[in-house]
Amino acid sequence: MTGRRVAITGVGLISPLGVGNDENWRSLCAGKSGIGPITRFDASAMTTRIAGEVRDFDPTRWIPKKEVRQMDLFIQYAIAAAAMAVEDAKLGPPDDPERFGVYVGAGLGGLPVLEATHDSLREKGPRHGISPYFVPAIIVNLAPGQISIRHNYRGPNMSHVSACSTGAHSIGEAFHLIARGGADVMIAGGTEATVSPLCVGGFASMRALSTRNDEPTKASRPFTLSRDGFVLSEGCGLVVLEEWERAQARGARIYAEIVGYAATSDAHHITAPPPDGEGAQRCMRLALRDAGLAPTAVGYINAHGTSTGADATETGAIKAVFGEHARKLAVSSTKSMHGHLLGATGGLEAAICALALHYQVLPPTINLDDPDPECDLDYVPHGARKVAVDVALSNSFGFGGTNACLAFKRVG
Repeated sequence: MTGRRVAITGVGLISPLGVGNDENWRSLCAGKSGIGPITRFDASAMTTRIAGEVRDFDPTRWIPKKEVRQMDLFIQYAIAAAAMAVEDAKLGPPDDPERFGVYVGAGLGGLPVLEATHDSLREKGPRHGISPYFVPAIIVNLAPGQISIRHNYRGPNMSHVSACSTGAHSIGEAFHLIARGGADVMIAGGTEATVSPLCVGGFASMRALSTRNDEPTKASRPFTLSRDGFVLSEGCGLVVLEEWERAQARGARIYAEIVGYAATSDAHHITAPPPDGEGAQRCMRLALRDAGLAPTAVGYINAHGTSTGADATETGAIKAVFGEHARKLAVSSTKSMHGHLLGATGGLEAAICALALHYQVLPPTINLDDPDPECDLDYVPHGARKVAVDVALSNSFGFGGTNACLAFKRVG
C-alpha cells in the first residue's frame, strides 16, 4: 500500500506460555508447550480435557480490584496486554489523543461471564441474578473501549470480529489506517478467554479438538500424520503501530516494519477451506502485492497451522504462491506450543513475527515427530533457528472462509 510507513514499536503478550513479553519469547525459543489439563471447570465428562490456559495472571496488577469483577477475563487480558505494549513502546501520554486509537477484537467475547450469568439467572431470577455490569462485561468492543478510557486515546476505536482471523484483521486495518493518514498511533490485535464448558464442548461436538488428553504437551502437532485436532487456548496479543517518522523522531526501538496486508473470503464452506486453498493463495498474493514484494523476498511464514486437516491445504497454498521458492522458506506453527487462541491468535502470531525479525530467531514447530507426506516443507522442526531473515508473513484463516495475511520487514 502506498502512503506513510508504519513501525511496530511495542508488543504485549499473554498466552499459555506466560504473562509478559520476555516469558513468551523465552518459551517460544525453548520450544516449550503451554498445554495442560483443564483446571477452569470440571471437564471430566468431556471428550477433550486439555487446553492452553493462562497461568499466574493477576489482573490487579493493571486493574483496580473493585473493577475486576465488572469485566470478563478477555477484557482483563486486553487491558493488561495494552499496558505492556504501551510500556514496551515507551509511549507517554498521547500528545494528540485524537490521533491515537485502538482496534482490538475477539472471536467470541465474554462466554465465561455469559455462562455464569445464565446459571445465576436460573437460580436467583432476573431481579437478583443479573449484574448491572453484565452487558459491558461481555461485549467485544469493551476491550478496546476500556483500553481507550485508560490511556485517553480518542481516535478510532472498534472491534473486528472475524473468528480466527480477528487479531490479524485488526492489525491490518490499523496499519492501513495509519498508512493513509487516519491515525498516528494504534494499539491493535486480538484477545480471547473462552476456556469454558460451552466453548470446549461446542468445538468438541464438531470433533475439531484434539483428544490426546494423556499427553497434553504433545497434543498440538501441526503438519504431522497423527494430528487429531486443534487445542483451544486463551490469551492476548497486541502491538503498537506507529507512523514511521514519528517513531524515529522520538528515538523509538522499532521491532519491524509492517509493509503489507490483505483479506479475502473463500466463499466456500462455513468451517472448511476449499481443497486447493484458493482463498489463502489470493490472500498471500495480495499481501505481497500490497507490500510491493516478490515472493522470493519472503524468508519465513508463521503459518496458521492448527493441527487439523487444513494444515495440508495451507501447505498446498504456500506451494502454489511461492513455487520453487517454497522449498527455501522456513514455515513454522507456533500453535504447536501455545495452542489456538481463536480471535487472539492472529495478534499473538503477528507479534511473534515482529520479534522473530528483530532477534533473527525463528520459533519452531514442536511435536513434528511423524510428518504428513502432504506437508513437506521446512517447518523448523523441534528447535528454534538462528537465521538471517528480512521478510516474514503471518497467515490467519477462520470459520466462514475469512482469511488474513500480514507482511513484515526487518529494520536495519
